[in-house]
Amino acid sequence: MEDYLEAIVFLKEKNEVVRVKDIGEELGVKNPSVSEALGVLSKKGLVKHKRYGNVELTKRGDRLAKTIARRHNTLVKFLKEVLKIDQKTAREDACRMEHSISKDTARKLTNFINFIEDSPYSGRPQWLKSFDNFEKTGKRLNCRMRQDKV
Repeated sequence: MEDYLEAIVFLKEKNEVVRVKDIGEELGVKNPSVSEALGVLSKKGLVKHKRYGNVELTKRGDRLAKTIARRHNTLVKFLKEVLKIDQKTAREDACRMEHSISKDTARKLTNFINFIEDSPYSGRPQWLKSFDNFEKTGKRLNCRMRQDKV
């Protein structure tokens, strides 16, 4: 059901009006499946939808959908920008991961991304560059901080 909420919020931002057909195309499912899911979401008070009408999120549905979208975007950003996973794979993996991680893990991952982005240094931090090198070569770079402590 989270995928449907996420699709609705995405389509709403993109098109202003969300239809069953749009959701089906976005998720790669048939219209009867969308209608069935909307029925479940409607019973839970997350969407408003009448047969052949547009789909609207309730306030509660909108909050939940935006939370899901943020979690997805954080995972994509982590996979792409930190681990250097290609866009397509990052999006696919984020879809699978977002339904499994706890709220606490999602919050800490968001904080981790913010920590990296708010770095006072421009560009990729040295410790991530060292990780990039490790990924390529399997070897660690010499670290000046470690050498200073020895």
